[in-house]
Amino acid sequence: MTDVVSEGGAGRSTRTLRAELALRALRADLRSPERLRSVLEQALVYGGAALAVVYAPGEHGDQLCLIESAGVPRSLYGVRDSYPLAGTSPAADAYRAGRPVWLGPAELALVPGGARHTPAGDHWLAALPLPPDRRGGGCLVAVSENPGGFGTEDRKCLELFAEAVSFPPPADADGTEVLPSSFSLAMDSGRVEVDDEMLELFGLVRDDFDGKVENLLRMTVPEDLPTLMSVVEADHMSLGERELEFRILQPSGEQRWLRLRARLLPAADGRPSRLVGTVTDASKLRSGGNEVARVQRLAAALATARTVRDVGQAVVTALRRPLTADRIALAELEGDRLVVTVLDPPEPEAWPEVWRTEWRSEWPDAPVRTMPTLGAALREGRAAIWPAGTPLEPALAEVGPGGLAVLPLPAGGRMAGACLIGWDSPHDFGPDERALLTASAGLAGQALMRAHAFDAEHELVGMLQRTLLPRRLPPLPGAEAVARYLPTTAGLEVGGDWYDVIPLPDNHVALVIGDVQGHNAQAATLMGQMRTALRAYAVEGHPPDVVVSRANRLLTGMETDLFATCCYVDVDMAEGTAWCVRAGHLPPVLRHPDGTTDIVVTEGGPPLGVVTQADFPMSPLPLRPGTVVALTTDGLVESAELDLEDGLNRLAGQLAAADPARLGLVADALLTGANRSDDVALLLMRYDGLALKPLRESWTVWRVPEAVRHARRFTRRALRAWRVTDEPDAVLLIVSELVTNALVHTDGQIRLDLTLIDNRLRVAVADVSPRTPIKPTSIGWEATGGRGILLVEALSASWGTVPVSGGKQVWAELPLTAPPPQGPTRD
Repeated sequence: MTDVVSEGGAGRSTRTLRAELALRALRADLRSPERLRSVLEQALVYGGAALAVVYAPGEHGDQLCLIESAGVPRSLYGVRDSYPLAGTSPAADAYRAGRPVWLGPAELALVPGGARHTPAGDHWLAALPLPPDRRGGGCLVAVSENPGGFGTEDRKCLELFAEAVSFPPPADADGTEVLPSSFSLAMDSGRVEVDDEMLELFGLVRDDFDGKVENLLRMTVPEDLPTLMSVVEADHMSLGERELEFRILQPSGEQRWLRLRARLLPAADGRPSRLVGTVTDASKLRSGGNEVARVQRLAAALATARTVRDVGQAVVTALRRPLTADRIALAELEGDRLVVTVLDPPEPEAWPEVWRTEWRSEWPDAPVRTMPTLGAALREGRAAIWPAGTPLEPALAEVGPGGLAVLPLPAGGRMAGACLIGWDSPHDFGPDERALLTASAGLAGQALMRAHAFDAEHELVGMLQRTLLPRRLPPLPGAEAVARYLPTTAGLEVGGDWYDVIPLPDNHVALVIGDVQGHNAQAATLMGQMRTALRAYAVEGHPPDVVVSRANRLLTGMETDLFATCCYVDVDMAEGTAWCVRAGHLPPVLRHPDGTTDIVVTEGGPPLGVVTQADFPMSPLPLRPGTVVALTTDGLVESAELDLEDGLNRLAGQLAAADPARLGLVADALLTGANRSDDVALLLMRYDGLALKPLRESWTVWRVPEAVRHARRFTRRALRAWRVTDEPDAVLLIVSELVTNALVHTDGQIRLDLTLIDNRLRVAVADVSPRTPIKPTSIGWEATGGRGILLVEALSASWGTVPVSGGKQVWAELPLTAPPPQGPTRD
């Protein structure tokens, strides 16, 4: 693969001469900080190596520490950041003996702690000593996967490059030799030793600098300071090299771009001890082709990429335009299949025909085995580049007829996926581009693994959250309701926002929305408990203020420090009235039929769980057919950039401009651009009004011997007034049995309610006993009672019981086959 990329496999007898000429070109600037990297990149081209690394003695002289590397990630071959000088590693052996060490797969398998089971499989390793100097020399380590390892020409070229890795290091103030650098920062004290050249870059003179690193950092442009601090603060670093560009403000007020290349060296105990490196003027070097800046920008974008699609978009943005590529595809590796997550450009005609026919257009995937060249690149685990004219299978050749780069994306010891970059016109791949592609592959692979885990965990969190919310909203008489929930994308914790729609007797509906403090499992658990409690108290038949008050007492009695906010609206669908109770929550927003909106700021009580004995006043809400009631949590209307009042006004404006006839689309539009750093719950209800208002009559049953007769007479008068002539005997018998049952088995007040709506007659008897009537399983001929509930069940279409304010209501419904004429009569 290397020969195909660099030389096409031709001219090996003249390769040493060409390597010498390349080195002569580099010697024009021996002190350039880019020189060492250039030498290693030339070693990759001419030495048949996939990886080249330079080591030098550390601060205390007992370790060989990595200074610079080029090529594929070192983790693929088990190459470490440092080796003990007294150990048995190939690098230490070559350094002590002063002669090269050449090892194949069999010899490497015998090296203690070596790369016996590295992901890349069989490979060859070379360790060559560097010429002695004031620093103590060092070692060049190279790795090859070419069949047969390093040939004669390869070895000659590597020896040339090993001799070229040498230039005298500067010394710090106390005479201690430092690795090639312009500064040396002690991590424990924050004292930094700098040379005059570095002071000149910062626009300082020796007498004005006190040796504190803070006085250098304060000159950094604020936007670049966090990145620079990530290098300077050892707590956030691992041993190894760092490279970045940043801006400083000179005393003259002008900005200057500087490039920092540094390495963190260990102390005797292995902990970070000293940061050494160089700082150079990058103002003249900065351009669209600056590879270091591109990698830095990609790293910054990937650091904030949360989802797999975010990672793909970051890679496309960082690579396509700088590389003048015609197309980029990013794919995850799932088993033996590639699942493409990003295609750029997205138009199908920009991609090979096989991609559009054999792969699904919405979420394309294909077995890796159908593309053996790609499969081989993934197994090798390093960037592969094929110039124009290279014979490839059609699925790959048509991606890049002018050149194709495949970047395997390594992460966690395995391949996370691949990135394909294609050109239509013949494209020349220089060393800088190859280094950029290799660095980008490692960054994208790690980010892809993180994003995949985030997507999976976030989906699990969202699924858990949704199981605590209603699976679907019930159909409402005379209204339509929709709800939306968006979990936060800022983390993987479960939120505490909830909503509910509770059908109640007598054509009432309760709309509930709430928010529990916090985003964790405890908040989610409490949210489920509060939703259940409010539903239970509402179904018992309590008025809105009592429902919220009881939920408050329940929460204050729990062993928790969390509180909850809540907005509870009881809507009477028949009358078009509503009562609202707020417990520290946002007010409802009403959109009236004429398009005007109101933020109904009603008197409210404290959040639930704060004060045991709290008042929760009820406030009326006017409803006309066509009115939309909007309840939401603060995640929709408040953020770091948006004040709560402004957010409510914006919500009201969006509602005013919406079409209430399509309530689902209205909810989706309101959530567009919502703050995803917090959960968002939204509940909308459009009140249309009942097409036919129910007819109601009530009678308080007196506890007198003639009570049942009075109840039957009241029922007969109501039916006559409503012109109901169908099933009068059945209705009267049900009334007799229900009233008799309440008189015999309960004490206290009894109320008889008759309701006629939509050709259905409902008979309900309420009493103060919570005990539900029990239907007998068997009755003997000699029994004198117990047949009442059986008669009710036989005569009615349905019957049941519901709790009402500490008691119960037993009801039965009968369909009317002959609807009554319009317009009731009067006695």
